[in-house]
This record gives sequence, structure tokens and C-alpha cells, in this order.
Amino acid sequence: MSVVSAGTVSMNVTCDRESLLRHLQVAGRGVSTRSSIQVLAGIQIAARGDELHLAATDMELSVRTRLAADVSTEGVVVAPGKLLVDIVRHLGGETVQLTLKDGRLIIESDGSNYELNTFDADDFPQLPATGGSLFSLDRDAFLETIQSVSRAASTDESRPVLTGVKVQVTAERLTMVATDSYRLSVRETAISTDLTETVEAIVPARALDELARIADASPAASIAVGIEAGQALFGIDETWVTARRIEGQFPNHLQLIPQSFEHEATIDRADLLEVVGRTRLMAQRNSPLKLQFTSGMLTVSASTQDVGAAEESLPIRYDGEDLTIGFNADYLRDGVSSISDDTLTLQLISPLRPGLLKAADGQLMYLIMPVRLPE
Repeated sequence: MSVVSAGTVSMNVTCDRESLLRHLQVAGRGVSTRSSIQVLAGIQIAARGDELHLAATDMELSVRTRLAADVSTEGVVVAPGKLLVDIVRHLGGETVQLTLKDGRLIIESDGSNYELNTFDADDFPQLPATGGSLFSLDRDAFLETIQSVSRAASTDESRPVLTGVKVQVTAERLTMVATDSYRLSVRETAISTDLTETVEAIVPARALDELARIADASPAASIAVGIEAGQALFGIDETWVTARRIEGQFPNHLQLIPQSFEHEATIDRADLLEVVGRTRLMAQRNSPLKLQFTSGMLTVSASTQDVGAAEESLPIRYDGEDLTIGFNADYLRDGVSSISDDTLTLQLISPLRPGLLKAADGQLMYLIMPVRLPE
């Protein structure tokens, strides 16, 4: 904890409460919830000029943002992030005064007065610079691509490269790929940039998800992107998200997707999502969903011993031979959810070969491994 000589005021600033809360919530997305390093649980607050600069990092992801403020005394402090956000959220006044005195952050608003112990500001990590060579991407295209693929990334830290999303950008195309070795999601989106060469990086899926949440609340039409040695930078409005690039060899998705399939079904996406959502309730204890394809009909069923069973049918366009295949219920639901078109196609080879979900426009492909059904 910081120690300041008695009676010393080393920061004094006043700002709009709602603006402060909104920006604290943004910066708070970078706060570490797992690290044993105490200062990483804090938000750095720096009063400079006529602005308040907020930052947080967990050493993999960092978030920086800024807001207008009336700064009487410039200074820097690192305060417990979650607690600070909660305090500001529950204050009743229109403005908030922040004062750093004797190593404690004093928070005042409309008669309320709170004091927080602070971390030593010198222990807060130096964050990467946000300059360098940047290019612009359409915000909506970027968000749609993230939301389509990121759920297929692995959460298993023993294989770090699979916890990331491969991001590739050219002058005309944005491609993202994610896989956890049980399913693989690929999204190609048409864009327009001023790039003259291809840039790519493996970016932590969590960083992209946090960026998507921040950007979703922004009215900005574009996102600034920089791919540099060791890091990827993303800027939107007054906020910057910096992510540590993951090093390693990402699987070649073109080699993983079969070149041809024996069967193809065209299915109403909303209907399939509802049926999968209901029948998966009976697919407990890792029980798979069973999909039975017959001419013009798909029957989805699930059963768990000592729990119960479910079966539903829906009309589809399918004229091939009868086929029965099993899939992990959650993985199948994620794949169907990631497609935004009204209809989708499911291409199959055999009960023991992967299936491929495709959007009608061909931009999204979701490869899913089958589950062997009990005899």
C-alpha cells in the first residue's frame, strides 16, 4: 500500500459521476481477477491537464480510457478496481471529487464520503505505447466476426495457442479462425482497408471478447487496429485495448476442413436453435444429442439414464440416405447460434466424420467433431 507524508494532497480532481462510472466500467474490464499481484486488481487513475486517465491490466490484456475532468492537483493513484466501481455506481450526486491524501483515495459526492486504501502507484506495470502504424476497420464487420468465432476458442491454458483467435487482415478481407480441437470456426468478412500487405496475429479470445463488449456500447463507425511485435492494439473513441500476441503455430484450418461431403441438409436456423436448446436439457452428464436424418425430416433426441429423454422433429430439405450422428449439445448450439442467416446447411460424411455448418452466404464455416453414439 502507498505511504504519503502526513497532510499531503497529491491529487485532486472533480468530474461528472455518470461519465466517471462509465469509464471506470470500461477500464475495469482489464482488471485481473486471478493474479496474486495485488496491484493488478486495481485501476490506475492519473489526473493530467483537463483529463482523467484510467487504466487496468492483467499483463495479457490492458484497457485505457480517458474523460474530461476539472483537475486542481495533478497526480496518480491505483485504487481497488471492483470496489471503486461499486462505490461510484451507488453514489447519488451528479459530480464526484477524488482526492489523494495521506495515501488514501477520498471519494466525495452529494454528502457521501468514502476513503479507500490504495496500491503503490510505482508498482503498476508500464503499459505498451499506443502509437505505431495503425489501420482502420469497420466496427460492425469487426464485431460480427469476433462474435461468430470466439466461442470456439479453447479455455485450456495447457495449449495457449488454442486460447487465441487467428486474425488475418488484407486490403479486402478480414478472416478470424478459432478452434479448441473439438470444433473449428472460420469467418471471412468483406472489408475495405488501406493495407498493402497481409497482417496477422493470434490474439487472446478473451481480449477480443472484451473489445467487443466495449465497442458494442460505442457509436463509433470504425476501430483503429495496430499489429506490432508482441502485441495487438485496438482503439475506439477514447479507449485503447492492448492484447499480448500469442506465439506459436496455429492449426491450418484449410487442412482440417474436408474437401467433399456425402450428405447435405438445409435447415431453418431459428427452428433448429429452438429444438437444440430444448432437447439439450436432457443431454446431461456429457450425453450427446442424436440427429437422425431421413428424407425431408430431422429428428433430434437426447437421453440421460436416471434423468429422462427428449425427442423433437422438424422439417428440413434433405434427400440423401438415412443417417444418424451424435454431437456435443453445447458445441452444436454454439455453432447454430453463431450463424445469423435465416437458413443454414449441415454437410456430413458419416457418423464418425466431422460435420460442417455453413451460413447461407458462405462467410461462416463451423466444423464440429461427432460423438460416438452408444450401441
